[in-house]
Amino acid sequence: MTHLVAKQSESLLNAFGYNAQVLPHPTEPSMKLIINDFYLARVIEGCNSISVIILFLSFIVAFASKFKTTLFYILSGSVLIYSVNLIRIVLLTIGLYHYPHQKAIFHTVIFPAIIYGLVFLLWIFWVNRFSKLKSNNE
Repeated sequence: MTHLVAKQSESLLNAFGYNAQVLPHPTEPSMKLIINDFYLARVIEGCNSISVIILFLSFIVAFASKFKTTLFYILSGSVLIYSVNLIRIVLLTIGLYHYPHQKAIFHTVIFPAIIYGLVFLLWIFWVNRFSKLKSNNE
């Protein structure tokens, strides 16, 4: 899965006009993201969004609604999280390329806030709109 995310990130970067390349890291289980021959980032297991999707899914199941509604929300939310995560990786790589001195703020604050903020908003929307918790309180 990490390899797929890295390859899709490479494709998006190339679509945005960057000369991107993804190579397996020689000593770690990760993929190296390279733009114009500059090694900028690693795509590791934690970057593939699977753990975030599992976290999202667990909350939705805990506050499940009707089966079809819950299933549809899990599938659509998972696709949205995966897509936003790809965009997040691409923006992080572009940011590192243009502003390498901002690495700490990009990687530790801004980009985690994007993915976890999205999950939080999806949870709030779910609880307020679809969960059994909402229908029991009405």
